[in-house]
Amino acid sequence: MTVEVSMPDRARADAPGEPESSRVRVRLDIAYDGTDFLGWASQPGLRTVQGVLEDALSKVFREPIQLTVAGRTDAGVHAEGQVAHFDTSGELDPGKLVHRMARFLPKDVRIKRAAPAAPEFDARFSAVRRHYAYRLTTAPYGAEPLHARSVVACRSDVDVDAMRVASRKLLGLHNFAAFCRRREGATTVRELQRFDWVRDGDLLVAYVSADAFCWSMVRSLVGAVLAVGEGRRTPEWVSDLLRQTERSSSVTVAPAHGLSLIGVDYPADEELAARNAQTREMRSVPVAGGGCCGD
Repeated sequence: MTVEVSMPDRARADAPGEPESSRVRVRLDIAYDGTDFLGWASQPGLRTVQGVLEDALSKVFREPIQLTVAGRTDAGVHAEGQVAHFDTSGELDPGKLVHRMARFLPKDVRIKRAAPAAPEFDARFSAVRRHYAYRLTTAPYGAEPLHARSVVACRSDVDVDAMRVASRKLLGLHNFAAFCRRREGATTVRELQRFDWVRDGDLLVAYVSADAFCWSMVRSLVGAVLAVGEGRRTPEWVSDLLRQTERSSSVTVAPAHGLSLIGVDYPADEELAARNAQTREMRSVPVAGGGCCGD
């Protein structure tokens, strides 16, 4: 079936063998409960977010659809503000697409918004900032049953003030190799722009923002700072980790189900091409000590 066009000016994107006017680039804003997915990235024979979405979109547009995503989340990690894009030769009515996909998709993944995008828009390389939330509960009985898939239980006596001190020591441009799973030839230098903690009764939420994240970086940051809150480590220990050039075995990775990608920031359309070039250049320069990637 073909999805109808309702806008007069469609964003275009080149495709091999097709004229530019036949292609439209589409941005999707996506949410999912990652509990029953083995991560974002497609894997043969396994249930992944990308696989489920591409299968449904390909049926709607009657052509193979390939998604490029802002952040490749791990198994069990959720998203409230994931962003992806794809190119299609089909026609687009954003409202109808969102409504139709709600019927095609399983209940644990939803396309919240679809919109035409500039040809230069790239969900991964155009991003200037990614935002995550990690949710914990200090309630003595653990997480509320309705939130058990997205909130992690921790000790009720954690020292949140000490955690805030430790988190501030990590802000700025650093090599976060101690917090990342190694991936050959990829940089572990990142600019951590926000890492703070907000408490609301028993709910304790870490908000973490950076230009990009290494593989398992957010969960490692949370795990390290939580050790400070539990009195097992000091804030100085956390800052000392920034001097390491390899992943630290002393850092405990927090459970996946507490983590959610809550937003991605992009520049104005006229700045997209420059941002893409800048990001690709940063990703192509290996850093001593190696590291992982995965945004």
